[in-house]
Amino acid sequence: MRIAMIGSGYVGLVSGACFADFGHDVICVDKDPAKIEALQAGRIPIFEPGLDALVGDNVRQGRLSFATELAPAVAGADAVFIAVGTPSRRGDGFADLSYVYAAAREIAGAIAGYTVVVTKSTVPVGTGDEVERIVRESAPEADFAVVSNPEFLREGAAIDDFKRPDRIVIGTEDARAVAVMNEVYRPLYLNAAPILVTGRRTAELTKYAANAFLATKITFINEIADLCEQVGANVQEVARGIGLDNRIGKKFLHAGPGYGGSCFPKDTLALVKTAQDHGAPMRIVETVVAVNDQRKRAMARKVITACGGSVRGKTIALLGLTFKPNTDDMRDAPSLSIVAGLQDAGARVRAYDPEGMDQARPLLNDVAYAQDAYDCAEGADALVIVTEWNAFRALDFARLRKVMSEPVLVDLRNVYSRSVGERHGFRYTSIGTA
Repeated sequence: MRIAMIGSGYVGLVSGACFADFGHDVICVDKDPAKIEALQAGRIPIFEPGLDALVGDNVRQGRLSFATELAPAVAGADAVFIAVGTPSRRGDGFADLSYVYAAAREIAGAIAGYTVVVTKSTVPVGTGDEVERIVRESAPEADFAVVSNPEFLREGAAIDDFKRPDRIVIGTEDARAVAVMNEVYRPLYLNAAPILVTGRRTAELTKYAANAFLATKITFINEIADLCEQVGANVQEVARGIGLDNRIGKKFLHAGPGYGGSCFPKDTLALVKTAQDHGAPMRIVETVVAVNDQRKRAMARKVITACGGSVRGKTIALLGLTFKPNTDDMRDAPSLSIVAGLQDAGARVRAYDPEGMDQARPLLNDVAYAQDAYDCAEGADALVIVTEWNAFRALDFARLRKVMSEPVLVDLRNVYSRSVGERHGFRYTSIGTA
């Protein structure tokens, strides 16, 4: 199959590289000439484990290429995937669909023969209808179908998620489009990946519903963690106790400083706005959004309390800045709120992240960046684990104790146990334990 991927960001690049690895001929298109130039030179603009090797292998095999011109890529394609950004719109939180609609207009002018136009971007219910209207209005004679095919990729595990998916959702009422999409995903049949064919609007809503439910699980266990701290319970044991129930499941029950990243914050906001616009408000999701925002700010207060009630003039060392490990993504990361809260309270902030510091620099002012965890801890009055990178799971506590000014460890990811921290002479604070 010949595939054009419009947008070479996280979703577009991972999807395009994986499709090429299936044996399809893929062209990834992007308006940013610097990004395309970098990709053509073998430089990957995002950090995702294994992506550089996957891209390089398929470029060398001639199955994957990059371009800034959309029309030639679309003209020769059986399927055109729209994988552009849909950030939250300022003011109301609704998804900004301007990039999706602009792509649809350009695609309309380049279609040659029957073409399946696939929205891979996360879009609100009804977006596919508008994409179809735009293409039809711009190219009345075009032979095409619009399909919703939401992505379910976790940053840090995206390639495995793409190649071994829990499910593939295809939203269309067009039988020819179903046949094309089945051929696109045919290499996954060996993995017995279930393909769910639905209406287009159902597919669009499925993506938002999934992310809102996962965000709710995270927020629920975080509130249980707060209760555990007040009543003398252990949230990790509570999470295990409820997670062993197959009706609940153990995933997304790790208490921490709140969710962030490219999906959950914007998708929950977009779902709330869509529900309000259609007169069916989602009060649970509205509360999840509010509680999560408050939690991220509350983590700075937790650090301040661990430091005796004041951090004015003190140096606070943060280990991890990205919203999760194995990514350089800083979008809506809890660290942004934590740093702001600590600085507002008069602290000096030093930080180290294995991959995210370049992305963090434009977002964080007056933060000193360290070369490694121990350089970060040098002279610090408290060490705070914000992101659970593997590099932070076996720290040398004796070395840390020697270089720090005060032995205060605030573990916002419960990487360690209280007994480990206290055995090495640290005043230890965690999430969800008394």
